[in-house]
Amino acid sequence: MFDRRRVIGAGAVLAAAIGTGAVLAQQHPSSPTVGLQAASAPTRQAAFAAAAKRYKVPVSVLLGVSYLESRWDANEGLPSTSGGYGPMHLTQVAAAPGGGAEQGDGDDRAASAAPKAAAAPDEQTIPVAARLTGIDAGRLRTDPAANIQGGAALLAKYQRDAGGPLAADPARWYAAVTRYGGSGWFADQVFSVIRSGESRTTDDGRQVTLTADPKAVPAGAATRTAASAAAATDCPASLKCEWIPAPYKQLDPKDPSKFGNHDVADRPAKQKIDYIVIHDTESSYASAVKSVKDPAYLGWHFTIRSKDGHVAQHVRVKDVGRHAGNWYINSKSIGVEHEGYVAKGTWYTEAMYRASATLVRHLAATYGVPLDRGHILGHDNVPARVMDTVSQMHQDPGPYWDWAHYFSLLGKPLKGSASLHGRVMILPSYAENKVTYTGCDAAHPSAKCPAHGGASIMLRTKPSSTAPLVKDIGAHPSTGGKATTSVYDHSARASTGQIYAVAEKKGSWVAIWYLGQKAWFYNSTSKRRAVAAPGLVATPKTSSAKIWGMAYPEEFPAGVTPPSDKKAAPLKYSVAKGQKYAVIGSETGEYFHSVTYDPAKHIVVTGPQKYYEIQFGHRAYFVKAEDVTVSTVS
Repeated sequence: MFDRRRVIGAGAVLAAAIGTGAVLAQQHPSSPTVGLQAASAPTRQAAFAAAAKRYKVPVSVLLGVSYLESRWDANEGLPSTSGGYGPMHLTQVAAAPGGGAEQGDGDDRAASAAPKAAAAPDEQTIPVAARLTGIDAGRLRTDPAANIQGGAALLAKYQRDAGGPLAADPARWYAAVTRYGGSGWFADQVFSVIRSGESRTTDDGRQVTLTADPKAVPAGAATRTAASAAAATDCPASLKCEWIPAPYKQLDPKDPSKFGNHDVADRPAKQKIDYIVIHDTESSYASAVKSVKDPAYLGWHFTIRSKDGHVAQHVRVKDVGRHAGNWYINSKSIGVEHEGYVAKGTWYTEAMYRASATLVRHLAATYGVPLDRGHILGHDNVPARVMDTVSQMHQDPGPYWDWAHYFSLLGKPLKGSASLHGRVMILPSYAENKVTYTGCDAAHPSAKCPAHGGASIMLRTKPSSTAPLVKDIGAHPSTGGKATTSVYDHSARASTGQIYAVAEKKGSWVAIWYLGQKAWFYNSTSKRRAVAAPGLVATPKTSSAKIWGMAYPEEFPAGVTPPSDKKAAPLKYSVAKGQKYAVIGSETGEYFHSVTYDPAKHIVVTGPQKYYEIQFGHRAYFVKAEDVTVSTVS
């Protein structure tokens, strides 16, 4: 959950947050030291083999641990969102100030500012690896082969510290792998990968293969999994989730309307859950957990730790969290926070992706949430309630969240045909899609961010790479809607998995309908950024259709005051007749009235009003069914 007000001063704590090497990479992305390797450097496969032999670690263990950290990628020597480097995710993270990130929840009952809690640093593995290997910290960050050696040396040390031999049998390395990752779940995932095997082309353009070893079953694994099933959370048993409750507490004993930090409800019996919102914390895991325990702050359902994928649950799924910046979406969603930042670092760990996908797949199946980008939303896809709040909406998890990989882990890989007609799904190659963003260094906001793959594409007013970006009058009211290339500015971006209606095509250029205008992107055969996605589109019946930030009922019963934002809607975007927008869901009017601490007085108001959820811009919005004509396009 990202608050744009926290951008100011971010550069001042960047060095503390992700290490000096990261700052150098952020400020000087073209520096020859970043990702430097000698021309004679070994292939990555050979580097794993050499390091395993040198430190007497089974190569399958080394490969398995690295896969769960980085999928064997070096990421050009740039840090992860939690300050880890290289294929082995060696860390150099100093304690940094800051609590949770979100300052408002879309409810009229505003939460207090985040507590300024100091983040507890994880073990600093780069200094330890430097002592063990004799390799300096700079090389451990930027040279993949050196980084792999550092990881192997750490695993060997952890094995010796646990009293185990440097055995050839990978099954005997469970304790060392657990310590390396930080949890038994991480170790279980590593050994699952070892048993199944993996193979992929890494970011050096070469293949790395982990040969399957079905016999690599650590002693006691079945017992650990069975014991976790007794955990009193809404998680699948395999995740071994920790229960760290968010307090439901009346803040003022004289005023029952002031309470936090979530709302007691009865979902799905009285309210259908339609969305799962993917956030990042904009803080360390420890700081986020401290924040969610503050009754005057905000409450969300789950937090996932970066280094090992450990999951903590804070609010029961039956209850409503305050996390999305839109009360309607809060009422209908589950909020999942991921340790990380939009711009401090450029990649998320595989352990966190896997834990999140395991959790979300389970939640979606349990509560009937469709596994698509209309219902698995980034926080940056959540609609604003009213026009005045568009510019205050959040931007996490940002362009570096790999949606294509995430949906593959969810078991719903994003795919489509090359022939583009009525609807398209945005689907660039994450590794090759290197958009030139700015704003990663708050001290130099116009400086370019480090070049790195990403999941978003930029949209222009004409079929030309030099044409201006499309406008968003809601996000940038003071500049006439002029968008920027800031990594925090989503207003001229489309993201992987999002579906749009085609407006026009000119050669390899494609225009989509976006915020009431044609938005162009390049989509050649050699640089594909979208695929065909047949389905429903909505177009206004009359000269225009109104856009809504929520799907509230038309009528409210006596004793229930309509929410203040009901009176201010609809939003002031232009949707002219003839324009088309992809339909990505449908809703019936609903409002969760919970303005008092007593759950017995909470009311769910429903009505027959039907809405369609459409992909209107980077965010999803709603139109009333009677205002549009819906048709199927190929």
